Amino acid sequence: HMKSILLPTDFSNNSMNAINYAMELYKNEACNFYILNVQKASSFISDDLMTVNSSATIYNTIVDAAKKSISNIITRITKKYDNKNHHFEGIVDYDNFIDSINQVTKTYNIDLIIMGTNGASGLEKVIFGSNTSRVMQRCRVPVLAIPVGCKLSSLSKIAFTTNHLTLFSFEALKVLKEVVSLHNSKLYILHVADQFQLAQKQLQNMNFFNTHFEGAEHDYIDVRDKDMFKTVHQYIKDNHIEMFAMI
Repeated sequence: HMKSILLPTDFSNNSMNAINYAMELYKNEACNFYILNVQKASSFISDDLMTVNSSATIYNTIVDAAKKSISNIITRITKKYDNKNHHFEGIVDYDNFIDSINQVTKTYNIDLIIMGTNGASGLEKVIFGSNTSRVMQRCRVPVLAIPVGCKLSSLSKIAFTTNHLTLFSFEALKVLKEVVSLHNSKLYILHVADQFQLAQKQLQNMNFFNTHFEGAEHDYIDVRDKDMFKTVHQYIKDNHIEMFAMI
């Protein structure tokens, strides 16, 4: 089964960087890449006074421009990486961003979404721009978010964090397992408990990890809820973690 990867783009440098990251991450894998640009319907239907005819013209103009930009991206990437394993298709949609992504994910059996973090504002969006975090919360497939300017050098260390409130299924962690084996990475499983949590599912999950990630290293930390971000961030820094995974 060839991997199907969705690459949403707004044509920014940031989203180009995420596309380049995807090319490097999967350079030895056969993949279908779907490059998607979503235009907000509202951006060209400005008021009810517009005749159908002229709004259709504006619509066509915008869609054509977006299609052109996508094919430019595909041309550039094909030239740069010249990877016979990689196939590209461009998609332009006008819709709500999340609805569009969910629709495309279903239609093309997407395995993974790779996108840049975008337009962060406010403290809660320090790690993820608003669109990125919405996609993570509301899409049914794994999302890999690439911070501004992040390049793939090595992936020797990947961390996965869990609080054992969920039982894991192999399906949910398939992409993580693939990336670990593709890049020969060392996986660190960070078990996080706060003072109110009983790790009742821990035993079943440990069996799960021992079956599917037998080479992994296990670390345990207790953390108060409000220090969660700080603690995990510190762990990533102290251990030189290059990719961070969570459910």
